[in-house]
Amino acid sequence: MSSDAPRPAGRTGTGPPGIVLVGARGHGLHHRATIAQLAADGRCVLTAVVDPALVTDADGGVPVVADVTAARALGPVDVVVVSAPIGTHLPLTLAALEAGADVLLEQPPVTTRAHLRLLLEAERRTGRVVQVGFQSLGSAALPALRDGSVVGSVRSAAAVGTWTRDQASWSRSGWAGRRRVAGVDVLDGAVTNPFAHAVATALALVGCRQAADVARVEVELYRAAPIDGDDTSAVRVTTTAGREATAALTLRASTEALPTVRVTGTTGRAVLGYTTDEVTVDGTTTTFERTGLLENLLDHRASGAALLVPLASTGAFVEVLEAVRATEPVQVDHPWVRWEGDGPTRRPVVADVEGVVDRAADRLALFSEVGAPWAHAAWDDVLATLRVDGGAVATVLDGSGTIPTSSPRPYLHPVRTRAGVTVSAHHPGDHDWHCGLGFAIPDIDGVNCWGGPTYVHGDGYVWRDDHGRVDVVQAVQRTSSLGQELVWRGPDGAVVLHEDRTIAWAGDGDGDGWTLDWSSSFRAPGSSPVRLGGPGSNGRFGAGYGGLSWRFPPCDAVSVRTPDAVGDEAVHGSVAPWVEWAADFDGGSATVRVTALGHRDPWFVRVAEYPAIGSALAWRSPVVVRPDVPSVRSFRISVRDGR
Repeated sequence: MSSDAPRPAGRTGTGPPGIVLVGARGHGLHHRATIAQLAADGRCVLTAVVDPALVTDADGGVPVVADVTAARALGPVDVVVVSAPIGTHLPLTLAALEAGADVLLEQPPVTTRAHLRLLLEAERRTGRVVQVGFQSLGSAALPALRDGSVVGSVRSAAAVGTWTRDQASWSRSGWAGRRRVAGVDVLDGAVTNPFAHAVATALALVGCRQAADVARVEVELYRAAPIDGDDTSAVRVTTTAGREATAALTLRASTEALPTVRVTGTTGRAVLGYTTDEVTVDGTTTTFERTGLLENLLDHRASGAALLVPLASTGAFVEVLEAVRATEPVQVDHPWVRWEGDGPTRRPVVADVEGVVDRAADRLALFSEVGAPWAHAAWDDVLATLRVDGGAVATVLDGSGTIPTSSPRPYLHPVRTRAGVTVSAHHPGDHDWHCGLGFAIPDIDGVNCWGGPTYVHGDGYVWRDDHGRVDVVQAVQRTSSLGQELVWRGPDGAVVLHEDRTIAWAGDGDGDGWTLDWSSSFRAPGSSPVRLGGPGSNGRFGAGYGGLSWRFPPCDAVSVRTPDAVGDEAVHGSVAPWVEWAADFDGGSATVRVTALGHRDPWFVRVAEYPAIGSALAWRSPVVVRPDVPSVRSFRISVRDGR
């Protein structure tokens, strides 16, 4: 695929084009080596390096500057190579194009179709070009497979990737394993980073390059590690021509294997090793040449050669990213994960994941379609949407999307301020069982309706088959209230607790906030009393969580207080009429106040470990629910914009 037309060089003069490398560490070292070789051949010169972590360049004495504008004072700036975190791709590439340079942009180019449109418009406006760094698309193996001489007309391509990654790989940077950082989508996960070339190659092989070539994208995202992103994922893209490109990928294999793409055509099958440029048909392997993308970009500037990976040709890949962005990864249930190693080398391994990946690739299927025992493809059903003056401020979900060991239960998410700032999180990588705003109890006569491992005094936290769930059996909704009858069940489905729950919501009158009144009345299901407990009542001092719980999304400048105490250490475990949490969230600041009505449970607070508050139902001793005597917990919650 070529760009619209050959472009002349971005400057006048007879010398070789000048290159600025943005990001000289990590993968930038590979670009540095490529630039050095091309410079030795007289194809270019390295004008400067841009890297905020470098003061001087220890390898060759090339000037280190703050940005592309500063580099122009030192020499020609004709090509900018962007090898920086994905969150910076858009502004860096826009700046380079506006400066009159062509760009080699590391993959993935951007994470949203809106940002892709911005870059395409900048290309048109400036007359410059962007080549995207999917190196595998520079292999001569792809046109050989596409021309019909190897397997006939290509009908499908299935990428297969089984790698392993340890804790150190997710600790290497602030964006590793994250889906969003400082308000910017980074979507770091198996599909979009380590196996991005696999996905892009499969798409290219079925002729699906631009967004208009995509008819449908399906994804299943899973994670075994405590990260936000996906590490075990399946993708299926159906093209407008009726072909299919799939990817079955994992970073949780027991051993690593070279990734491949299985290509099926009208006359045969082939396997492409896209990292080695090898094509195997009927046991015979042929190795193909590869053209470097920077070399190709320089050829384009010099003679108008067609770009191998022009920006527009990544539209289909960005459509996959849009599907990834819209789908939150599901935790792989603990019975199917084993942990190996210690410290930085600690890593999870998913049981028989290699077999699951192989079956998915062979059948062009998703993991749930090939019987993966850990596949949980159910979605939450929306039970109600809370609106204030026409604007949605919260959604009540039924918990169907929660895996069994995270104790499925209804909860509110997202909870928002009236200005739209989200102040709830659910299923975070560190504690998958933390679900927005809701009610959860770690110990109901031995049933874990909180999720995760169970605290056992003397043994610590232990995985047990003791997880329950909470089901809504009846609901009555009015304009600004919702009444629900819920049953709390044990792992065998038996009812262990009844709850009558009422929530009501309203604006606060001045337009800056809204209130939520929550009341839960618990009843024993039979003639015997029921004990509601948790780690606190079971011997872990200071860990009396259980009851109303609120998990916040990542936030900064957190302030926690009650009428009598300030700071998480002082507030945690204290008894006070209310607790207030103020912080800077993605999109703005917000203040949440939870007031206890008719009871004096201590407050539970976490700030440094994770952001959360709650009402500790069983701080030191269990609550006993006696037959025919309901135990009631009621709260008034205020959510306001600002501090």
